[in-house]
Amino acid sequence: MRTDTALSERLKKHVYKLSHEIGERNMQKYANLNKAADYITDQFRSFGYNVDFQVYRAHKKDFKNIVVTKKGNVKPDEIIIFGAHYDTKKNPGADDNASAVSGLLEIARSLYDKPTGRTVKFIAFTNEEPPFFKGKSMGSRVYTKAAFKNKDDIKGALILEMIGYYSSKPRSQRYPPGFNFFYPSTGNFIGVVGDFKSKRLVKHTVSSFRRTSNFPIKWIVAWSLVVGIGISDDWSFWKEGYPVVVITDTAYFRNPNYHKRSDTYDTLDYMSMSCVVKGLTGTLVTLVR
Repeated sequence: MRTDTALSERLKKHVYKLSHEIGERNMQKYANLNKAADYITDQFRSFGYNVDFQVYRAHKKDFKNIVVTKKGNVKPDEIIIFGAHYDTKKNPGADDNASAVSGLLEIARSLYDKPTGRTVKFIAFTNEEPPFFKGKSMGSRVYTKAAFKNKDDIKGALILEMIGYYSSKPRSQRYPPGFNFFYPSTGNFIGVVGDFKSKRLVKHTVSSFRRTSNFPIKWIVAWSLVVGIGISDDWSFWKEGYPVVVITDTAYFRNPNYHKRSDTYDTLDYMSMSCVVKGLTGTLVTLVR
């Protein structure tokens, strides 16, 4: 398994900034939420991208999704989305979801000077966490409703949701009832999750990742009623019928710090994260080719 020390350090820097220096970021910590948005925006711009904002009003405050568009040169009307939410619950949110935002940033950095046949949009969503989750003011829900109304041709969305926590300890991985018979008990892999309508995208994501990286990857296609399915921004894309997968370290099925004050930057495995991000960069290059 090849690791990238420089990449792992950049990932750690992003997570440290978001979770330690800025900290809790949500409606209650509105100033911090805006600081996080400013940091993400500055990073995208430092790579050379133009940044757009989808601003909307909720609870008497303005919130924004951060959108970067890299236009395709063959089929520009066909869109692939890579997204992650940048808000937190009442905690530092290192794994949930600074880890995913850091991955989003580094994938965008890597893709900047690479030609893409399809258009790719990198989106940092706001307000994924309660009280907005599965509501009309959830950032990704605002985005998908507008995209559907605009008749955007979204061929697939890849949502990063917690990609930083790994363990080599036996029985460090848990599952919904029954799934433990089919999947490993050690939490040292990245997972790809989708519903049956997104089965093709799940398989394509996994096969493309394996061509780029030998980091362990597992996948599941299941009904949305299964516990742990549809608990991130993928739900918003499902609502409009878009193919979508979640790429995750499996959240509370592995990470004991989920939604706790102990979800701090020093609990994450940045070398494993770098392997995952490199694999996902190759995956995205294939999807937008």
